[in-house]
Amino acid sequence: MAKILVVDDDSTFCIMLKTFLSKKGHEVKEAFSFEEAVRIIKTEEIDVLLSDFRLPDHSGMDLLNEAKRKSSDTIVILMTGYADIRVAVSAIKKGAYEYVTKPINPDEILLTITNALASRSGGSVNDTDKNNSRIVSKFVRGISSQAQQVNDYISIVAPTNLSVIIQGDSGTGKEYIAREIHNESKRSRKPFIAIDCGALSKELASSEFFGHLKGSFTGAISDKMGQFEAADGGSLFLDEIGNLPYDVQVNLLRAIQERKVKKIGSSREVEVDVRLITASNDDLIEAVKRGDFREDLYHRLNEFTINVAPLRERKSDLTIFANHFLDLANREMGKHILGFEPSVVDIFMRYSWPGNIRELRNVIRRSVLLETGEQITVRCLPVELYMQSESVDVMSTPVKKIENLRDSKENAEHELIVSTLEKVRYNKSKAAQILNIDRKTLYNKMKQYGIPY
Repeated sequence: MAKILVVDDDSTFCIMLKTFLSKKGHEVKEAFSFEEAVRIIKTEEIDVLLSDFRLPDHSGMDLLNEAKRKSSDTIVILMTGYADIRVAVSAIKKGAYEYVTKPINPDEILLTITNALASRSGGSVNDTDKNNSRIVSKFVRGISSQAQQVNDYISIVAPTNLSVIIQGDSGTGKEYIAREIHNESKRSRKPFIAIDCGALSKELASSEFFGHLKGSFTGAISDKMGQFEAADGGSLFLDEIGNLPYDVQVNLLRAIQERKVKKIGSSREVEVDVRLITASNDDLIEAVKRGDFREDLYHRLNEFTINVAPLRERKSDLTIFANHFLDLANREMGKHILGFEPSVVDIFMRYSWPGNIRELRNVIRRSVLLETGEQITVRCLPVELYMQSESVDVMSTPVKKIENLRDSKENAEHELIVSTLEKVRYNKSKAAQILNIDRKTLYNKMKQYGIPY
């Protein structure tokens, strides 16, 4: 158990984080201002200081100095937005353990605190904590042949400085792979910064990458450090690189080749040492052929490629991810659900998971929220999961000729209702519960499809 001080002027957020960390066995105090936090630091022994950078009366940097002045062993973790990354990087150089970006993921905060405490004691993070709760790694290593290949590639390429392209469908965990490459590299103690290229317009991209000076364009009300400079010594992850405007690709290529960046409005070049890791759910080779992506940039980025298979092609990993997300959801919501009913696992294995790992995570979080028993049951699943899983068998048997999409949906619904009724021996209440509809709707559907009562 550690003594933690949470400092943020957002009282609701502060109390929420205090409650979450207290449930994990820590002794937590909160403060809503710099002065209040300093009083606590001076009068009590604090193991971990978790502070927002922007406070109403001072900054998180000032609080960092106060904490380190009282005890150099105090672990300081700053919470910051992208606009403050340059300050956070500077804070790390002055003794902060880590910075985390908002919005905050409580489980990631907990893992960061756990790692920091283990590091301070000279130990390592065990598989269990004092409450016998599993400490879950951010990166889950699967057991499928596809996952094993990805794991091997990470181990091979991480210690190098090669640029890496991670290719795969949306939701397959490309950013987690990028973070694992960074964590296993010699740059692991330096910043890892992620940028969603799909969210950048042509006008904003150069400023985001390289920074700007105050007054260099309309809306530039202050100097801004670019992410290349903020990531100096570490890794820069460019997600959905294929969506980057063509004109910006030229500037990006120049920065990579020359290892120098120049802020908008400045004539001074700054040297940077950044490892590039990129990801795309598009085929970049095809984008090059279409003229949407520069061939020279592609070859500069493609020093090593990792292809990530969709979840539907590696079902042996599914239960591993499902149990991982169950652990996270239990922690987040303060629940103690032990596992999944066999029928739920069967539905999971039949479903195609078009949203991949991200969809699985969301399904399990929703199920944990709704479930009141010890195991996740079918009634907590979104209807599209068991609709599709049942229709797989339905479509393999030619019950009738399906001429359009509406017929297809009605046929699947008919067979799902019949199958569910047979499984529960025509107990209408139980069938309605499993189908997540009321009894009246079930009777109407049975009448519509001519299913005997």
